[in-house]
Formats: sequence, structure tokens, C-alpha cells
Amino acid sequence: MKKLFVILLVAILSLSLVACGGTKQENQGANAGQGKTEAITLVVGATAVPHAEILEKIKPTLEKEGVKLDVKVFQDYVQPNIQLSEGQLDANFFQHVPYLESFTKERNITNLVNIAKVHVEPMGIYSKKVKNLNEVPQGAKVSIPNDPSNMGRSLVLLQKAGLIKLKDGVGIKGTVSDIVENQKNLEIVPLDAAMLPRSLEDVTLSVINTNYALQAKLNPVKDSLFIEDKDSPYANVLVVRKGDENKEAIQKLVKALNSEEVRKFIEEKYNGAVVPAF
Repeated sequence: MKKLFVILLVAILSLSLVACGGTKQENQGANAGQGKTEAITLVVGATAVPHAEILEKIKPTLEKEGVKLDVKVFQDYVQPNIQLSEGQLDANFFQHVPYLESFTKERNITNLVNIAKVHVEPMGIYSKKVKNLNEVPQGAKVSIPNDPSNMGRSLVLLQKAGLIKLKDGVGIKGTVSDIVENQKNLEIVPLDAAMLPRSLEDVTLSVINTNYALQAKLNPVKDSLFIEDKDSPYANVLVVRKGDENKEAIQKLVKALNSEEVRKFIEEKYNGAVVPAF
């Protein structure tokens, strides 16, 4: 009787082990079947306004596509390109093509390429000391961006506003030395672009990039004394390293930035201060 009991006990234990083993295998199979593909993270460098705001807007859309967006905000125009070139970023979004071309040529950077136009930020002339350009006094100080492409752009804008005249043919490549007429003897003061809004306390006029104007709570449409036409060729672009253009995650980012969702966001949030370029 005792022997029979032992045999039955061994049989029961064996069946239990088999059952447990079967359950574990089934659970592993189920877990494997239910496993989700890990999201790909893209680190994108951007200036705060409007670039980072636009990127924040599309984060939920990209997450649904399996792309996690890590937005790294910069306060300057130098580090985003350097860090992208060195592989610390996957993309950047803060600049127009003339600036990209000028910067990469000056620094001998050959591995960056723009892959999508997103928006245009019309550059404007601002003042806290005069209410219109006719009030600008003789010898007034005018601050402008000191990087080559935006310097030329700002000088062209001052020319269109009737304040100076540039040497024929220089266009956006012009420098202060290319000014051939300056009837009010304006003192042109080149500064880092990020410093321009703060310079308004010390100068009569400042020619400010829209991203920094918006960041300083200036409304380009209402507060500027003179502003670029909305057909400005200075579209802000998404930039990546050469060879990454066709990566799936990058293409999803391009699609999101050129979507109707972003078009509507730009038009409603910035009221003409920023204009879609797609």
C-alpha cells in the first residue's frame, strides 16, 4: 500500500512539473508575441521660438509612429551645427539655407545637408526710441546680426527701408563696408543675434531675427517698424548629416514637420509673424 502511494505521488509531481513547464513556455511565447518595438529616439537641436515650439507640437504624432523626439534647446546659432556635425545631435532646426552655407564654408564642415523647408520668419526693424523710421535722428545707432548671412540680409532690409544704400550687386553678401550711401550717418553695430533684443535699450534701431524677437515677446507684425516681405527666400530648414536623409525615423520627422497639423499650428499661433514654407 505504501509502495503504491509513493508511485502515485511521483506520478502527480511529474505531471505538475510538465504542466508548469508548459505554462512557462506558453507565457514566453505570449510575451514575445505581445512585445512592442522599442521607440527610436531622435535628438534634435533647435532655438526656443518658434522651432522648439513646433517640435513640441509634433511629439505626440511622432510617438505614435515609434519615434521619440528629444528637443535640445540652444540660445546660439553656432553649437547646433557643430554638435550635429560631430554626432551629438540627429538633426537641427533653427536656420535658413544662406546661413547654413555660410557657416559650413567658414568652418570647413562638409557633412551637413538640409532636407526640408518648414517656415519663413520675416526679419524686422524694431525700436523703443522712435515710432516710425522718419523719426530716426542723425548719427543713430543701429544694431544688426554679426553672422555673415544675416548681416547681409539685415543690410538689404535697411536698404529697402530707405535708410542706407549698398554697393550694386552685393545683395545678401553685403557687409558694413559695402554701404555707399548713409545720409543719416547711422552707426551700424554688429552683435550676436541673440543679443539684439537686449540692445534695444542702447540703440535707436535693431534688425532682429524673428525667433529672437518672439522670444523677447516682440510681435513682428505689430511691433516692427519695417518687415521683410512674406515671400522672403529665407525658409528655415531641417538639417541632418549626409547619409541620414533616408533613414525611416528622419523621414517620419520630415513628414510631421510638413503636415497640415503644423501648417495650422503656425498660422494660428504666430498670426503672420511666422509663415509656412511648404
